[in-house]
Amino acid sequence: MKDVLETAGEVKAEATEEVNRFIEFFQDNIPNLISFGIKVVLALIFFFIGSKVIKWIRKVIRKSFERSNVDAGVKQFIDSVIKFSLYAILIFMIATNFGVESSSVAALIASAGVAIGLAVQGSLSNFAGGILILILKPFTVGDYIIVTQENIEGTVKEIQIFYTKLATIDNQTVVVPNSILTNNSLTNVTARPERKLDLKVGISYEADLRKAKQIVEEKLCDDPSIIQDEEKRVFVDSLGDSAVVIGLRAWVKTDEYWTTRWRILEEIKLTFDEEGIEIPYNQLTVHMKADGQGADEKVKTEKM
Repeated sequence: MKDVLETAGEVKAEATEEVNRFIEFFQDNIPNLISFGIKVVLALIFFFIGSKVIKWIRKVIRKSFERSNVDAGVKQFIDSVIKFSLYAILIFMIATNFGVESSSVAALIASAGVAIGLAVQGSLSNFAGGILILILKPFTVGDYIIVTQENIEGTVKEIQIFYTKLATIDNQTVVVPNSILTNNSLTNVTARPERKLDLKVGISYEADLRKAKQIVEEKLCDDPSIIQDEEKRVFVDSLGDSAVVIGLRAWVKTDEYWTTRWRILEEIKLTFDEEGIEIPYNQLTVHMKADGQGADEKVKTEKM
């Protein structure tokens, strides 16, 4: 029992000594802790003020771009570069002004730059791709592009440092690395203000071909979206297995292409129905020999 009491006393004494050491250390370093706390608070205040200044600078630059009618993609790209650069400078200033040696910061930045460069080689290629997009301008903000190899298409909404944002037809956002857009062939659907409307409509062999062509020509002449000054053509495109294929070509404004296409196809179908012109579907004729009879029985089957 005596040994237990002695051990407990020793543990208590050691604990008391440790607490006293901690209190003594805290008391001896109170000025340093207060100084460090003040530096942290000042750094946060400095960062907050610097963020406000950066936002103001970006706003001024954006307004100057708007007055000079700079391309939207260029504005977005430069704004991203300025934002990244100014925040890097701000962090460097905070570090050097609150006790960190500038040479140490420079060495740290250099080492980090090498490590990051090796780790983000793809990002560097995306950055280079962004610069190429701005210089060569294969597309601009607002264009509808198709990257066939990657099965990507949509309207360009933003061109950033490393990536480009596209909006799909169903209003989904696709983020595409810039390197993909510069290393693959792409189709800029809306690059030109006018687009050719190329449609094909099949009619049966028994239908009046001249009448059908006349109806199609009238639809092209009456439609308000068809550019009447440009060439319009209605012709027999091919003689199919079960239909005479009539082709039509005309020019429309690019932004009215799809609505015009849908409207003309609907109007042609309704008018053909009214005039008794049949639009056939695939047909298959089968000859069968009836059991017990010498003659062949001709059966015509139809399929959609």
